[in-house]
Amino acid sequence: MNQTATDLKLKVLCADLPAPPLFWRDDQGRRHGYEADVARLLGSKLAGDTAFVYRQWADFYPALEAGEGDILLCGQGISEYRQTLADFTAPYAVFDESVMVKRGSPIRRAEDLAGRRVGAIDKSLNMALAETFEGAIRVPFSGESEDVMGDMVAALRRGEIDAFIDDDVALVPLAEEQDLAIAFTVASRNAWGIAVKKGEPERLARVEAALAEVKVNGELRALWERWMPTLDYPF
Repeated sequence: MNQTATDLKLKVLCADLPAPPLFWRDDQGRRHGYEADVARLLGSKLAGDTAFVYRQWADFYPALEAGEGDILLCGQGISEYRQTLADFTAPYAVFDESVMVKRGSPIRRAEDLAGRRVGAIDKSLNMALAETFEGAIRVPFSGESEDVMGDMVAALRRGEIDAFIDDDVALVPLAEEQDLAIAFTVASRNAWGIAVKKGEPERLARVEAALAEVKVNGELRALWERWMPTLDYPF
């Protein structure tokens, strides 16, 4: 990945916020979770080691374009919009999307969102799903926040929104909170990919090859089943 002998690390752009079981950091600063381990696994194949480069959500693609990281691996569903910003590998994960509400809410299905305020990250696949809910009032949350998930949860608890949408894997831990619940899940099967700066086909091919290798040899499946045993492995 163009590293020198003194910099044999795969630089992975990602967010520094708690989103288990995908990623979070402990008190010692070590990153844990499925995506963290996928990044380390690919780093071991491509460069010998992995370095995490933390940026806010809204800064991911400018940072990738500026060469601040070799790849972007952080909850990036492959959308038409994002494909204008970077090139993507085949998916390393596939998830459905869920709608989170306050426990006791009457919202149980998409039709119940008519006239309701529904939050999602701006320009995300989750927002694209919100746009399909007839009559829902869409409330975009900025990726410039240091903790956009926390912002949506806080807005829901304050009554500023009636629901918000995120990928099912991110909402499962939150559903254990006494005041929060998953209203329903949509089988959208969103594919998450690794982003590489446009115009770097050799780098993209190397990352693709490493990802294909860990799918074939079972290493990716082992990580999935370690961190997300209740979700079916999609490959």
